[in-house]
Amino acid sequence: MKLLISVDMEGVSGIVHPSETNPERYDYQRGRELMTADANAVIAGVLDADPTAEVLVADAHGTFRNLLPEQLDRRARLVRGKPRTLNMLAGLDEETDAALFVGYHVRAGEGPGVLAHTMNDAILDVRVAGHSLGETGLNAAMAGHLGVPVVLLSGDDAACAEMTDLVPETVTVAVKEALGMAAAVTLHPEEARDRLRRAAADAVTRRAEIPPLALTGPLDVEVDLASPHTIDLATLVPGVSRAGGARTVTFTSPDYATAYRLILLLAQLAMIKPA
Repeated sequence: MKLLISVDMEGVSGIVHPSETNPERYDYQRGRELMTADANAVIAGVLDADPTAEVLVADAHGTFRNLLPEQLDRRARLVRGKPRTLNMLAGLDEETDAALFVGYHVRAGEGPGVLAHTMNDAILDVRVAGHSLGETGLNAAMAGHLGVPVVLLSGDDAACAEMTDLVPETVTVAVKEALGMAAAVTLHPEEARDRLRRAAADAVTRRAEIPPLALTGPLDVEVDLASPHTIDLATLVPGVSRAGGARTVTFTSPDYATAYRLILLLAQLAMIKPA
């Protein structure tokens, strides 16, 4: 069995504030340790279910250099650094049996949700075929395009509800109850890890019962952007045009993989400051 574990940071047990997720802030090192420990719990659960499984872990937060390699379970291999193909899902392919999302957060505009956003603060919403999708939905649909189900998601209660709306069969673990953007009622990290380990084992055991999220093309995509400068840059991309209000761009994609890559490009353009 071949599995990909994609690990973000905002939905990790115990984390509630940007100081714990931002490399330039004082509490980031503690956040890295919490993130690595949650990842290890899921790796252990996967290997409890199948000791022979091939486990690839994709560091999927910010710089993609957050997980502590020397503390990660040595039975897994780590994908770190950027830029890279498939972004938060680097390492995923058609031979992957299942994906597991750890430490994920709810999409921009939803809440209460701890550190809610979609890719970065410059993207206000992404709609694919009329469906508003955050990182959970966008990544789950990319996995689904390759025929890979997302069998587990952990994060706050809002992130879990978002996944359940997309694929009710997916196993979810709420490691905290969101009270706001930077506040939550959290489980003790050790309790959260115990639950993650049990849930990961259950999820991979039941993977055949969990369907991939499939969005078939052609697909109309709308992206709401916070900055007029980003919109100006986006419309330089062939096929992308302004639509409706001042903050929306749109394009039509022949399939989901193409849509996903273009959405990732728009997210990168959103990081460029005016000259």
